Amino acid sequence: MRSRIARLLLYLLAVVVLIIVGGFSYLFLALPRVAPPAALQVPRTPERIARGQYLSRHVAGCSDCHGERDWSKYSAPQVREREGHGGMAFTIDVGTLYAPNITPARLSEWTDGEVLRAMTDGVSKDGAPLFPLMPYDAYRQLSREDAESIIAFIRTLPAVAREVPRTQLNFPFNLLVRTMPSPAPTLPEKAPDPSDRLAYGKYLTTIGSCVTCHTQMDRGQPKPGMAFAGGLEFHPRSGGVQRSANITPDVETGIGRWTVEQFVDRFKSVAAADEASLVLNGRQNTEMPWRDYGGMTTEDLAAIFTYLRTVPAVRNAVAR
Repeated sequence: MRSRIARLLLYLLAVVVLIIVGGFSYLFLALPRVAPPAALQVPRTPERIARGQYLSRHVAGCSDCHGERDWSKYSAPQVREREGHGGMAFTIDVGTLYAPNITPARLSEWTDGEVLRAMTDGVSKDGAPLFPLMPYDAYRQLSREDAESIIAFIRTLPAVAREVPRTQLNFPFNLLVRTMPSPAPTLPEKAPDPSDRLAYGKYLTTIGSCVTCHTQMDRGQPKPGMAFAGGLEFHPRSGGVQRSANITPDVETGIGRWTVEQFVDRFKSVAAADEASLVLNGRQNTEMPWRDYGGMTTEDLAAIFTYLRTVPAVRNAVAR
């Protein structure tokens, strides 16, 4: 009797081991799902580089995350001399993530197709998964022309051979991250026409990942029905706790009473102000990169406002 029980336990143990081995084999051999990089060589025309610079610095946030921000100044503007150098640490519940170096010193062996795949599919040159703090879900909404423009621009950054620490994810996220990337759909050739202010505003809002910072999270997922309603907590390097604003068109707790002129001026007034005036006004420092986003054109900011006025209004009073 005892020998039969022992054999049964042995069989069960063998099954458990096979399941574990099979699971790990699947995670590390079949995932992440990777598409081959496109055969791509981006033309580095002045027009492409200028467009890529604009998107990287003022819309998509590439220069914010892969550079360095000056926390001694209001809204921590980008340190232009460190653009693309990487190394910025993001300590979140799942671990500590480091933005990699994206200057030509790091990407010289990457093809343009591999850079595009990292931006939109979430996998590195070697097929390793990228945690979605890198907003590849948003960047796969880029037009092909704009994605290539960003690539053209980062190829022009001064090459800096800076080693960046490896991202450290806590268990089980170091395994779950392998399930997150997926091949991106075909990018549209062009962005919506800027004359269609609503469609173009939605496009800019999406690739700028505005909803990510302006939506509360629950166990790593956006709270249903709370898109753009604010309240996500930040612990900025300047200290304290801050919460993102409600930017839905709710008239009591959001921007429902704002005019387009007020919205645009909120960005432009900070971008144009000297540091002393901001300090004299007693403003607390903020994670929101007002100065960088204030580099957007008036027309683009107005387009974003036009789109935000169409999202569902959510009554959510955010504690300052």
